[in-house]
Amino acid sequence: MSDTDGKKPLGVGGGAGRSGHVKQSFSHGRTHNVVVETKRKRVVVPAKPGAGANARPGSPAALASDPSKRPAGISEAEMERRLKALAAAKAREASEAEARAAEEKAREEERERRRAEIEAKEREERERLEALRLKEEEDARRAREAEVRAQKREETRAKPAATEARAPSPADRAAAEAAASRAETKGVSTSAPRAKTDRERDQRQDDNNRNKNARDDNRRTTGKLSVTQALGDGEGGRQRSLAAMKRKQEKARQKAMGGMVKPEKQVRDVQLPESIVVSELANRMAERTPDVIKSLMRMGMMVTANQAIDADTAEIVIEEFGHKAVRVSDSDVEQVIDMVEDKAEDLQSRPPVITIMGHVDHGKTSTLDAIRNANVVSGEAGGITQHIGAYQVKAKNGAILTFLDTPGHAAFTSMRARGAQVTDIVVLVVAADDAVMPQTVEAINHAKAAKVPMIVAINKIDKPAANSQKVRTDLLQHEVVVEEMGGDVQTVEISAKTGQGLDQLLEAIALQAEILELKANPDRPALGAVIEAQLDVGRGPVATVLVQNGTLKRGDIFVVGEQWGKVRALINDKGDRINEAGPSVPVEVLGLNGTPEAGDVLNVVETEAQAREIAEFRIQQSKDKRAAAGAAITLDQLMAKAKADQSVAELPVLIKADVQGSAEAIVQALEKIGNDEVRVRVLHYGVGAITESDVGLAEASGAPVIGFNVRANGPARASANQKGVEIRYYSIIYDLVDDIKAAASGLLSAEVREHFIGYAEIREVFRVSGIGNVAGCLVTEGVARRSAGVRLLRDNVVIHEGTLKTLKRFKDEVKEVQSGQECGMAFENYDDIRKGDVIEIFEREEVQRKL
Repeated sequence: MSDTDGKKPLGVGGGAGRSGHVKQSFSHGRTHNVVVETKRKRVVVPAKPGAGANARPGSPAALASDPSKRPAGISEAEMERRLKALAAAKAREASEAEARAAEEKAREEERERRRAEIEAKEREERERLEALRLKEEEDARRAREAEVRAQKREETRAKPAATEARAPSPADRAAAEAAASRAETKGVSTSAPRAKTDRERDQRQDDNNRNKNARDDNRRTTGKLSVTQALGDGEGGRQRSLAAMKRKQEKARQKAMGGMVKPEKQVRDVQLPESIVVSELANRMAERTPDVIKSLMRMGMMVTANQAIDADTAEIVIEEFGHKAVRVSDSDVEQVIDMVEDKAEDLQSRPPVITIMGHVDHGKTSTLDAIRNANVVSGEAGGITQHIGAYQVKAKNGAILTFLDTPGHAAFTSMRARGAQVTDIVVLVVAADDAVMPQTVEAINHAKAAKVPMIVAINKIDKPAANSQKVRTDLLQHEVVVEEMGGDVQTVEISAKTGQGLDQLLEAIALQAEILELKANPDRPALGAVIEAQLDVGRGPVATVLVQNGTLKRGDIFVVGEQWGKVRALINDKGDRINEAGPSVPVEVLGLNGTPEAGDVLNVVETEAQAREIAEFRIQQSKDKRAAAGAAITLDQLMAKAKADQSVAELPVLIKADVQGSAEAIVQALEKIGNDEVRVRVLHYGVGAITESDVGLAEASGAPVIGFNVRANGPARASANQKGVEIRYYSIIYDLVDDIKAAASGLLSAEVREHFIGYAEIREVFRVSGIGNVAGCLVTEGVARRSAGVRLLRDNVVIHEGTLKTLKRFKDEVKEVQSGQECGMAFENYDDIRKGDVIEIFEREEVQRKL
């Protein structure tokens, strides 16, 4: 259809619709023609039979069956692939749905099975309780029947006379027998009414008990507990436990069998220390803790179960509960150690313990090396012994000797003292070319204090400068009289280098041991002394122990000082693992819970509880001592100490060593460094590798970390680099002490020395604006310098001391003025100068001091 002008009208779509005109009317007579298109109604034609006949229009199957309806650009293979993917997805969804249904069904079956098991268990429990109840009721009924029968028998015996007096006549008996025979003929007993009444009464009582027990069971077996039930006392009260039910049934049974019998209260002896926790007191009395708390509250003490009370209060509580209090002391825990007493017939001979002592570098370790054919000196840093070594040596005659090699340096005095405490014989090594030295005298004093015999070994006899007679003479000055001079001290001339005299030394030791008659009991718990202790990275705390009495075995539980443990392994002086160590045998013990102090005593106990209790008591005792020492200081003393600490410069250090003895020796050496102005303060010392905690403590205190034969681990090194903490390593104690002494010397205030350089006489005083009074001077002696210090002298009395503000020659500022020349001087912040005054000119020099 076309317009009048020949143009095509606007249309929507193709041939699917029909076009037409619509005339629109508006106001004022305006009209407008609009071309519209009408959509045709779609007619659906039934599909032809064949492939895709039943497919939904637009579905993939329909598209596949009708290539004309397939989207453009999709091939038959692509369409086939899509259809297969769709089918696989539908199959997968169906299988997943089936799996979920099967899993849900299995879970439901498992829930049903568990529910059935729980119900079966509950049913069995109810049946068991019901059977118990029925049995108890039956027992009670039988007891009642027996009691009734016994009562009837008593009544029958009590009235025999009345029965005989009222004996029935032959006629009455005949009538009674006839009545009985008639009753039997009818099947009725003469006692039927009374029996019927008893049965009814028993039945009613059984029904009541059954209903009551059913209520109790319901209340006990219910799983929910409300607040009302928990706080109430009646039917809704708190559910009873199985123990409460048993107690109730027992009471009922005892009541049925002849009344309640109250058990007799058991009186106990309660061990009462100086203070005790409330719960522990209740346990020792076998009473309930709430009852003990109530008793204390009645006494006016509001306490809790974990609160400690004193012994007097606890004794009152114990007596109130009817028990007996036995006062004990906390120190009684150590009595288990002293309980073993050796009998004379149990004592057996033991090897002697010999300690090698002497001055440094006099050949102690070399002598011991020659005896045991070993080389220990090469293993010691700097060729000096810095640990106590313990060795066993077998002499030519078969005798076993135990040697302790102690350091000779002055810093190891405490270590030598510990060596003398455990020894039987002291071998004092004195060099023939050096005679008696300071540490030799200390060793003599330790031996005398320990009251042990001494043998003098005069070493280095092979040297040309050797003079053994001088050694013997020098010993006289220290009250050591040798046999050659009429005394009882043996002397043997030896040479550790050539081996000369070593056999004679061993013979002298054996002779001395034979005189001492050393004995010990090997069949008792071990007793020993810690010679040395260290913290090994792989093995943990390790203690070198010299067994003095008894036998130390693997698995033994022991306490040593404030530590305890169980012997995990024993290692002898050759590095071999052994199962036990007898008297006078040195061993390394593994299995401690901490590093003990060198010199602590090791005791074997029976149980771990005893060992732990003793260790805790010792720890608490040491804490109390420290607290008491701190509390003993008054406020005035604290103020004086704080003032003194402010005036004394301190060099803080942190010490870590490989063994306990070395750490103590280093601390003792460092404490001797210093004077009234400076001192060394050891913040902490310990055994083992340097750790991060050590670095943190050093950083907080601004202290260096000193490692003696130990190293810092990886995290500690990284932390030290990050925080700027200095870590220094040493293996020789001399170097460590020298470096610390030099560092402490740096804290000393420098000494100021004055050097006179000249005099100047004031000839005239001038007033200069902006400067003040200026002295016109003549340098009469030496030189005047601008940078020097000056003093103003008036009649040879110092009026002022200070510095120069200006030094001029004519109008120029100069640095110095020579003798015989005139100059102008002005003082800094001082104007009171007069004609005739003398100016003294000097220079100061700071000189560094040393400790």
